[in-house]
Amino acid sequence: MDKKRILVTGIGGNVGQGILRNIISLNLPIDLFGCNVIKFSPGNYFCKEVFETPFAYEENYIPVIREIVLSQKIDLLIPSTDYEVYYLSKFKAEIPCAIAVSGPVASEIYLDKYKTFLHHKKNNIPFAESVLPSEYKGQFGDVILKPKEGRGSRGLFINPDNINEFPDDKYMVQPLLKGKEITTAFYVNKQHKLHGLITMERSLENGTTSACNVSFDYDGRIVPILNQIIASTDVEGSANLQSIVTDAGIIVPFEVNCRISGTNSIRSNFGFKDVWYTLQENLYQSEPDKPEIITGSAVRILMDIIYKENTSPYIF
Repeated sequence: MDKKRILVTGIGGNVGQGILRNIISLNLPIDLFGCNVIKFSPGNYFCKEVFETPFAYEENYIPVIREIVLSQKIDLLIPSTDYEVYYLSKFKAEIPCAIAVSGPVASEIYLDKYKTFLHHKKNNIPFAESVLPSEYKGQFGDVILKPKEGRGSRGLFINPDNINEFPDDKYMVQPLLKGKEITTAFYVNKQHKLHGLITMERSLENGTTSACNVSFDYDGRIVPILNQIIASTDVEGSANLQSIVTDAGIIVPFEVNCRISGTNSIRSNFGFKDVWYTLQENLYQSEPDKPEIITGSAVRILMDIIYKENTSPYIF
């Protein structure tokens, strides 16, 4: 088998690092390259070479990525952040390698949670009720304000005193849903069909899954939602649906991530190998393996990465 060269973006975060670890676990002839907005991060440990790049929304992002792809003869580019998915999908024709992204419509819709709400409402797909701050008239009771283009669970405000002071172009208001949080990773194959899914009940710390249990209890109700999402957009490859299961047992989706999500390093151990499916379809042009989900639980721990005699200017 010929050696392949893969570039993973955002290796300073847990999503990119999980993708790298998943690829390494395959024990295939692959050279891994990484990029990030800073040159030094824990993800460097997994890569043959690492490159510093601008943020995806900066004007020179696409030219810098293109130059890395050309100079390193990259075969496959896997983005790990929402903004990179959006811009790489939009300018996909300018990058001379395979890129694991959804189409431009889905990438734009699911970059913005309010656009997500409007799209789901238009297509009768379940989603948490949402309004802009200027439209809020006390209709929800307890509320949560979220950045429309937020990353993870950061920048949230619970029952703020002056909702109308938050700008409409940056924030949205949702009812504060109470219940059990679940995360559903799903994979859409090149035939635009649902290839499989895994749902996990989870606990979060600082916006990241800290513990989770595999559950089959919700799949019968989630699959129709996923098929509605697939039918209404050009979503492709790995994606993630986040939902609350209320005390009454109602599943209320509140976010869609149009990319490989942060639990990829966990779920691969339970039979849902979406990073491998990504390589099978985009790197080896083969049909992805059928998921065979098993039950279990996972917790995350703090680990150390040591770079001896290498002092980083980014740490202090």
